Amino acid sequence: MNAGGFLLVVLVLGAIWFFLVVPSRRRQRSHSEMQDTVEVGDEIITAGGLHAVVVEDDGEELQVEIAPGVVATLDRRAVAAVAREIEVEVEPEDDPKGGSDAPLEPS
Repeated sequence: MNAGGFLLVVLVLGAIWFFLVVPSRRRQRSHSEMQDTVEVGDEIITAGGLHAVVVEDDGEELQVEIAPGVVATLDRRAVAAVAREIEVEVEPEDDPKGGSDAPLEPS
């Protein structure tokens, strides 16, 4: 294999590394930081899909309330996401005819 072919292979492997491995590591680091910043009172979603509220933080384990009066122990790494409320603004519909919202009756 000549130097040009070797350089091409190195460039292709570098591109694969840059486009596949680097973003994956970035996502993994971001997810780990999210798990480390979970606090008491946060509503979380577990890796198993349970929605719970953190009631106590014991370091690597969390005490979470999964139903009123039901507290379970959860490993911090099993937190898939912190639930956030999203405010949705509803815009009023413009009625081009200036009429009411009542359905039209056939004539």
